[in-house]
Amino acid sequence: MASVDTAGLAPAERFDFWQNLVARESAAARIDSAHAHDFTASARAIDLGVVRLGVWRYPSLEFTRTARMINSADPDLYQLALPLSGHGVVWQGRRSGALDPSCFALVDTVQPHGSHHRPDGTGGGPVATLTALVPHDALPLPARRADALLAAAIPADRGMGALLAGFLRQIVAHPEQYAAADAPQLDRIALDLIAGTLARRLDVERELPVEVRATGLRARVEAFVRQHLGDPALTPAAVAEAHHVSLRSLHRLFEGTGTTVGGLIRTVRLDRCFRDLADPRLGHLTVHQIARRCGFPDPAHFSRAFRAAYGLSPSEHRARGLRG
Repeated sequence: MASVDTAGLAPAERFDFWQNLVARESAAARIDSAHAHDFTASARAIDLGVVRLGVWRYPSLEFTRTARMINSADPDLYQLALPLSGHGVVWQGRRSGALDPSCFALVDTVQPHGSHHRPDGTGGGPVATLTALVPHDALPLPARRADALLAAAIPADRGMGALLAGFLRQIVAHPEQYAAADAPQLDRIALDLIAGTLARRLDVERELPVEVRATGLRARVEAFVRQHLGDPALTPAAVAEAHHVSLRSLHRLFEGTGTTVGGLIRTVRLDRCFRDLADPRLGHLTVHQIARRCGFPDPAHFSRAFRAAYGLSPSEHRARGLRG
């Protein structure tokens, strides 16, 4: 992981530094800003292997990459951008789309494109954008099909897009939670979720490799479990029915992952209980009420499962948590 911040530079040097940084990390481009006189900005890059993530914070920005700035030596990359705040417009070819926190925007870095991104309202910035750079040939989509999505709004608040957005946000918000050895697995999951999100938008999911579709389906299953963990009727059979697959196919989906569907449900429920019991804001709820909210209607069964998982009773864990 690499981080830079212009705050340590003299105000007159900050914007030139940022222009050079963008050219080095992304591609040659013309950059303008209403705040060029004092451009306080920061960037953080996380290299997973094939996928390179970035978080960019700045007061405002206008970006233009013309045909003259592109040469044959430039790597063929797609950039998938998710604004974290602010609003703007992105364009490529004859298409333009909104830059908005509810949507991803896709551009091909070796075709002319541009964007402008500004704060909401009159309060000023900074604004922020999360980006993922992916080589053309790393996306397991039919050749050039992704071009149909350039500068188009790709929802990030529902379906596969929401799963992808949540996954990428988690990595860039808490990179310290992952070891270097986790990078290859995170890279593969990121690639599969990106491919699944684009394929869903293009309605070509059936053309994806089996393993890519499997990653997307597992992500949807895990999200479904988290959303319905308070339902005592949440079982592997109910999960299979909700996703229109057979129970046998669902179990096969989790082979080799180190867990089963039932194990996933149990682990997610216990993890939520573990966090809720230590949350002072939920101190008005009894241990049994928290357990019921997480899908454990039987207090004795919950206590046994909790002690087996964490080595202490729910009450002991709550007391430790409330003591800080």
